[in-house]
Amino acid sequence: MNYDEAMNMEQVEFGSMPPQAFLLGLLSAFDNRYQASADAFFEGITWKQFFAIICVNLCKEPPTLNDLSEVMGSSHQNVKQILLKLEKKGFVTLEPDEKDKRKQRILITDQCREFCDKNDEQSRRIISRIFADVEEDDLTVTIRTIMKMERNVSNL
Repeated sequence: MNYDEAMNMEQVEFGSMPPQAFLLGLLSAFDNRYQASADAFFEGITWKQFFAIICVNLCKEPPTLNDLSEVMGSSHQNVKQILLKLEKKGFVTLEPDEKDKRKQRILITDQCREFCDKNDEQSRRIISRIFADVEEDDLTVTIRTIMKMERNVSNL
């Protein structure tokens, strides 16, 4: 079975593959395809860089590198590389924490806010297209499933 056949099936058939393995493969393939599409969409910034910005904005206060690594689910080293590139582009600044000078806080710049505002409407349209024909109940079950999987991965 090829990709198009698998994606057009009403009833998913796993053959000899356990559904858990099929789902993990499907999530990995989706991540790769989405990243390639998003990299082509955002001019001058990669999807992983934009994801880091999203995660910084999710934090109640400017996060530290460790905080952001945890939110992104990525290593300290990978997140540091992403931040250095964003800093070079003028999208973030790294400033010492007021209470603990050994820590650095990640701040979003005005240039980054302008970039996000400029791309907001088109981003919403793309997300809407990605989730076309996905029922809210299906989405809720998927979110719950992936959150449980995330918790289980954290406990490995």
